[in-house]
Amino acid sequence: MFPTSIAGSLPKPSWLAEPDKLWPQWRLNGADLTAGKLDATLLALKLQEDAGIDIVTDGEQSRQHFVHGFLEFVEGIDFANKVEMGIRNDRYKAMVPTVTGALKLKGRVHGSEARYARAHTTHKLKITMPGPMTIVDTIADRHYGDRVKMAFAFADLLNAEARALEADGVDVIQFDEPAFNVYMKEASTWGIEALHRAIDGLKCTTAVHICYGYGIKANIDWKTALGIEWRQYEEIFPALAASRISEVSVECIHSKVPLNLLSLLKGKDVQIGVIDVASDAIETPEDVAATIEAALQYVPRERLIAGTNCGMAPMRRDIAAAKLDALGRGAALARKKFG
Repeated sequence: MFPTSIAGSLPKPSWLAEPDKLWPQWRLNGADLTAGKLDATLLALKLQEDAGIDIVTDGEQSRQHFVHGFLEFVEGIDFANKVEMGIRNDRYKAMVPTVTGALKLKGRVHGSEARYARAHTTHKLKITMPGPMTIVDTIADRHYGDRVKMAFAFADLLNAEARALEADGVDVIQFDEPAFNVYMKEASTWGIEALHRAIDGLKCTTAVHICYGYGIKANIDWKTALGIEWRQYEEIFPALAASRISEVSVECIHSKVPLNLLSLLKGKDVQIGVIDVASDAIETPEDVAATIEAALQYVPRERLIAGTNCGMAPMRRDIAAAKLDALGRGAALARKKFG
């Protein structure tokens, strides 16, 4: 009851990459970088296991950014001449690569870290990838001329890698779609259909993570402007409930999302964020247990998973470790109370 997991990412060790940054520069190169990424993956697994996390991830230690870590393995993308583009409906601007030709995988994307993680943990293993809609919202296009067509092209590549990850022994494959609560109408139509293309043929658990973003200033400012209630999910949850995705991951603690919206996800496993990644304050186990208890009004206990609101990549490592410990201990408290 109440298995624990995280949204996906953890901070990288300072010997591997710049600390406390969402887009860190690597501090190693060549063979040292390849080995360092796997060493950091092992540390991420150990950190989660020690904290009592049930469904562990690779911590996204092998990728510089959750979207571009996938794009680096795709042909037809120009990384050398980046352009500035508004992201998430112009919430903030970023320098992004450009699609210049037909998309094709160069080879495996996350095979090395997935196989390494699988060999070094007996826990259930989750690997995350960016969803098709979020990818096309994070890259410029000079080839397809149509966001939907390009999204489905990316969905085919995601599906190829997802099938390979399943063969590697991955238990949960999660697609990160923060764009879903920015483009709600599109998410309910072609966004979910693109996800269906990405999960085609999979037998493992499939999940989609939707949230209001990392704890960076652009996202915090945006959330401040959303008012006393964040109701974007009201438009997309019914469509997700009708989808073929197994699990939906959303934030909960310190969120202005009305909890009763979770009832719109009937029939799905729901991972609720019980750890706030936009604050350095460390939750207590009692805080975590209380958030779980509040969500139980709307999510059956057998379908509830306790996690983090979003990725922890930009956080200080010591703070992230303390929050993971609170997550594990808080879920244990909730099991004791409701078991």
